[in-house]
Amino acid sequence: MQDFRRLFVWQKATRLTAEIYRTVNRAPARRFPGLRSQLLRATASIATNIAEGCGRRSHREFIHFGEIAIASASEAEHHLALARELGFISAADHDRHVRALIEVRRMLFGLLKTLRARKPES
Repeated sequence: MQDFRRLFVWQKATRLTAEIYRTVNRAPARRFPGLRSQLLRATASIATNIAEGCGRRSHREFIHFGEIAIASASEAEHHLALARELGFISAADHDRHVRALIEVRRMLFGLLKTLRARKPES
């Protein structure tokens, strides 16, 4: 078990979530409520799964939650693409958030590679 707050990937994912919340809150509340909800949930799920994985007892469980975080990043990227297509968010906001998502996903892949290279606990 480790302190998730020390992980740069958790810090970046948390900042990204806050940025996406700010972007979405600029749009009229009645527009695309399902998309709004799904985008926010998927984005928040990235940092949440990192934190939950850190709280687990085994190496294997941490890796599992890291994989879920990666999947949530992909889901969030899809929702951002749809939001842009529908005019819910601007192209500039979309591009900025996708760049950050790609960086978070790369960081997660690197973290998982490191974790998989370590000798598993008994």
